[in-house]
Order: sequence, then structure tokens, then C-alpha cells
Amino acid sequence: MDNSQDITTGTSTVEAWTNALAQSTGSPGGGAGTGVMLAVAASLASMVAGYTEAQGPRRQEVDALQGRAQALRRAALQLADDDASASRAFGAAFRLDPGLQRDEAIRTASVDAAKASAVLGDRAIEAVDDLAWLAANGNRALIADVVVAFGALRAAVAGARTNVSFDLASLRSAGKSLEEVRGQHPDLWSSVGRLEQAMERIDALTAEVDRRAAPTGAV
Repeated sequence: MDNSQDITTGTSTVEAWTNALAQSTGSPGGGAGTGVMLAVAASLASMVAGYTEAQGPRRQEVDALQGRAQALRRAALQLADDDASASRAFGAAFRLDPGLQRDEAIRTASVDAAKASAVLGDRAIEAVDDLAWLAANGNRALIADVVVAFGALRAAVAGARTNVSFDLASLRSAGKSLEEVRGQHPDLWSSVGRLEQAMERIDALTAEVDRRAAPTGAV
């Protein structure tokens, strides 16, 4: 019996959730994993902000950043569960017998899945500025935590980018050409480019941290 619908980020232990992820059900799958990675990035950002000493207006800035990170952690976990639900519908559509009903089910499930991933990706993009601020101004003793957060954030962005791209490409199974897909879903199509740009920025920010915090080649 499939109990995947009983597995959620809010009610399951880490062991139970990752065990469900390890099964060949696809729900939760990689899309839900991107939500959890985003939650990890947000959690680390909140922690580093909490350890960052500041006074006056700068304290307000740090507190606001921490508040955003905490809100993002909660939202990311909900988005992970939303993606798991979308994955169930996606898989069910492809299991239907060939015909018009299957084509329509694939079209609907693909668009819904792409939208879920695009929303998650947009939330991940919003977190880049706050992590960049922490990399430059946060508690220096926690720079490794910032780098781990960047890694988790990049995984979330990369996962969202690939899921949106794949889901849009899946519309070809419902008889659509890529040109038709781009014309009918311009916002989803353009989100792929935004996510690629975010990945490049994260890579650049991480490389800058490495240059400052982890010099190599010195003997």
C-alpha cells in the first residue's frame, strides 16, 4: 500500500521523510528535496544572523534578515509538500492508457508541476541577497555555515531550474511543440533563465568566500 501521502515535512521525522525519499515512488522526490534544501539554507541563514552582533539600524537590518529566513524556512517546507502532491499527479497521468484523456492529464500535471517548481525557485532567488549580506557582514566565525547555506541554496535553485525545464518539455508528450510551449507559458519559460542566472551568482559568491576564507597554495 502506498503511504506516501502520509509523509510530510511537518509531521514526519527526518528519518521517516528521507526513508520515503529513498523509495521508488517519486513522492516525495527530487522536487520535494529542493524544498528541503531551501529550508536548510534558510535555517542556516537564520542561525548566522542570530549570532551576528550589531547595534542600532544595523541590528534592525539583521533582525529583519533573520525574520525573512525563518519565514522562508516554513514556506520552503510547505512547498516541498506541495511538490510531493504535484509529483503524485504527474506520475498518475503517465500511467493512464494512451489517448486524449492521458494527453490532457499529462498537460495539466506538467504545467502544475512546473508552476510548483517555479514558485520554489523564485523563493530561492529571493534568499540570495540575504546570504550575500551574511557572507560580507555576518559573524566571521560562521563563514563555513554560510558556505553550506550557499550549497543548499544552489541545490534548490538547480533542482527548481531542471524541474521547470523538464516539466515544460514533458508537454511534448501531449502533442505540443517547444515553440507552442514557450508561447503558451512565457512566464515559466523565462523562469528557467532567471534560475540559471541565480546559479551563476551563487557560484560567484561562493568563490569569493573561498578566496577570502580558504586560501590554497600557501606553504
